[in-house]
Amino acid sequence: MNVVDIITKQKNGETLTRDEISFMVEGFTAGTIPDYQMSAFLMAVVLKGLSKENTVALTEIMRDSGDVMDLSGIEGIKVDKHSTGGVGDKTTLIVAPIAAAAGVPIAKMSGRGLGFTGGTVDKMESIPGFRTSIENDEFIRAVNERGIAVIGQTGNLAPADKKIYALRDVTGTTESLALITSSIMSKKLAAGSDAIVLDVKCGTGAFMKTIPEAEELARSMVEIGKASGKKTIAIISDMNQPLGNAVGNALEVQEAIDVLKGCGPEDVTELSINLAGAMIVAGGLAGNAREETNDAVLKGKEIAKEMLDSGKALDKFREFVVGQGGDPEIADNYELMAQPAHSIEVKSPVKGFVTGVDALRIGLASQHTGAGREKKEDSVDMSAGIVLNKKIGDSVEKGELLFTAYANDKEKLKKGAEEALAAFEFGKIEVTKPSLIKRVIE
Repeated sequence: MNVVDIITKQKNGETLTRDEISFMVEGFTAGTIPDYQMSAFLMAVVLKGLSKENTVALTEIMRDSGDVMDLSGIEGIKVDKHSTGGVGDKTTLIVAPIAAAAGVPIAKMSGRGLGFTGGTVDKMESIPGFRTSIENDEFIRAVNERGIAVIGQTGNLAPADKKIYALRDVTGTTESLALITSSIMSKKLAAGSDAIVLDVKCGTGAFMKTIPEAEELARSMVEIGKASGKKTIAIISDMNQPLGNAVGNALEVQEAIDVLKGCGPEDVTELSINLAGAMIVAGGLAGNAREETNDAVLKGKEIAKEMLDSGKALDKFREFVVGQGGDPEIADNYELMAQPAHSIEVKSPVKGFVTGVDALRIGLASQHTGAGREKKEDSVDMSAGIVLNKKIGDSVEKGELLFTAYANDKEKLKKGAEEALAAFEFGKIEVTKPSLIKRVIE
């Protein structure tokens, strides 16, 4: 095959063969196709798009470029959950115990964060003693015995995607529905679960800014999942302001536990029940295939809420923490986690209503405090971050507390607090609080 011919064919908007896509991906991953040729191919994909058939092929080829987890040793329908990324998104720590308490086997691999805060793995490592790296046999045994295990991603999961994504990041080729879909789904399919629930974020703090964009991505990923034999459900959720109040690693763990105790923020609780309910549906525990979809979704949410209200989800969280070496006492004593040396309370400069809380700027503020990474090698301050007291639609008095910033470095604290204050917008007229769940796509 000839690389230039394949690039030209894609540039002209023609459908490629599976062998041609495989030739490009495998050649670039192996180093026989140079960056400049792969960049030209990726730009042609951005400009002309890929057919559904080609997107499925690209996803499966990237999936098969490295390890594909074999979870056949785990009993039941294994369900994975993935978020497209947002600010204050700690839902894995909530929905995984809820779904596991309901009987859904959770064998999940999560990543570290690069940006606003740490990823799920970083958050879990803020729990004293918690191990995110365990051998495969122990991973399988943990899920069979306790119903839940969450570990860091293996080093060889979809390596083709890792290399292609790094090139896309520096060549202006990130904005492609086909490339975004294949990047996310290649890793999810390689993770080995039988079903997938997707939380597609939409708004200022998300990659997809509008509902139509988010819906297009959600439908594309659901189609890929279906084509690969995986039951896939996508929920589009709002990210025009942070999810919950806490943005930071240990801070988000504490908020997740609050939700499991029944005293967490309403928005985190609502989203967690919807996601866990979808996982229960995908796991076949909310009725059989002959039932109406809406009935199954409602039943799934009812089961999720029951797990939360009864305390069974909190018990499962403690069991999960103990099983991976962590200290379960953190559920009752947050001071056992990392504590910041410094904090600053920032108060409202005006009286009125909060009309905006820019999720992106709050994310950057949290990163500035030390809660996130700018480079992969950066360390994360587990205790740093932002805790909001006011969000969109809330009334505020002049001098009333807006948020508290935490850090171990005074300069970082000051920078983070200034950025967070700039994220707030105020008005004299009350605005409606944004709806959280935008769409459910199955």
